[in-house]
Amino acid sequence: MSDHAVLHVKGRVLAGPDDVRDELWVVDGRITYDRPAGARDIRTAKGWALPGLVDAHCHVGLDTHGPVSQDVAEKQALTDREAGTLLIRDAGSPSDTRWIDDRADLPKIIRAGRHIARTRRYIRNFAWEIEPEDLVAYVAQEARRGDGWVKLVGDWIDRGTGDLGACWPRDAIEAAIAEAHRLGARVTAHCFAEDSLRDLVESGIDCVEHATGLTEELIPLFASRGVAIVPTLVNIATFPQLAAGGETKYPRWSAHMRRLHERRYDTVRSAYDAGIPVYVGTDAGGSLAHGLVAGEVAELVTAGIPAVEALSATTWGARKWLGRPGLDEGAPADLVVYERDPRTDVRVLGAPLRVVLNGRVVG
Repeated sequence: MSDHAVLHVKGRVLAGPDDVRDELWVVDGRITYDRPAGARDIRTAKGWALPGLVDAHCHVGLDTHGPVSQDVAEKQALTDREAGTLLIRDAGSPSDTRWIDDRADLPKIIRAGRHIARTRRYIRNFAWEIEPEDLVAYVAQEARRGDGWVKLVGDWIDRGTGDLGACWPRDAIEAAIAEAHRLGARVTAHCFAEDSLRDLVESGIDCVEHATGLTEELIPLFASRGVAIVPTLVNIATFPQLAAGGETKYPRWSAHMRRLHERRYDTVRSAYDAGIPVYVGTDAGGSLAHGLVAGEVAELVTAGIPAVEALSATTWGARKWLGRPGLDEGAPADLVVYERDPRTDVRVLGAPLRVVLNGRVVG
């Protein structure tokens, strides 16, 4: 498309789960529902249109060994874009990816700064590794560097016990979350197990990643505090492989990981049924490939979340949660067009017909 071309999207435009329109127009990179007067160069895309998908747990600029080069980070972002992911909440990265903000052809990123972990209690080269007395200072640092989020590592394997264990004392968590909130940032935490959750939630955390340790006793606490979860079920699917790899050295941890995996769908469905906000995230960029957002939506449906709600977790609801517009009048034209209605079969998300970013057809 030329800079002066007008894009006409027609068929069914899903501006909301129950807000279905016949068409929209893209003029100067922005959405309008009014036919532009005098437009001559008009291109047409037909199908079912959704807001650009959201991956709320993704790591651009990171692989299994730590930070990556700019060209590798670019390939990661392009892979997400091709899958229809046009908005990413980067849940921790040691790489500086601010250069992506200057690229109109790459997904928009909301950064949580770099992970903050306890010393020797996380994956090497991923996080700042510190002790509790430094937690507030590092949270303040990452709150200033990020885009309104900070990422903590709430639990990890404790070599002393041979099992998952909470990383931070309660007083350190309370002070750190309070400092993030004072600076206008929300806080999320990586949590596999049960032990760290109550302290984090009662200290005011805003979100928990993975949340496989949710129990019947903890779910009402999450619901009453409005704490969101991002289950990353495509990542949790790797737990049996991880457990097998560590069984000889850490048998307690291995058995624990298998239990968490076995009840993963029940955990997510129980959270949803209790009213806990659930959002789509893939955990791409560590050991997982990018571009898995369609698979994660399908996993939420497998867990028992209705298809329209699973779609909302990567479109309308997720964008509202992150403070970004959807298919609103005057909003940047970030949208994906599909052949069929994704509300009746979410698997269609895996085959976008057109990807439109900042008003330009990029896929």
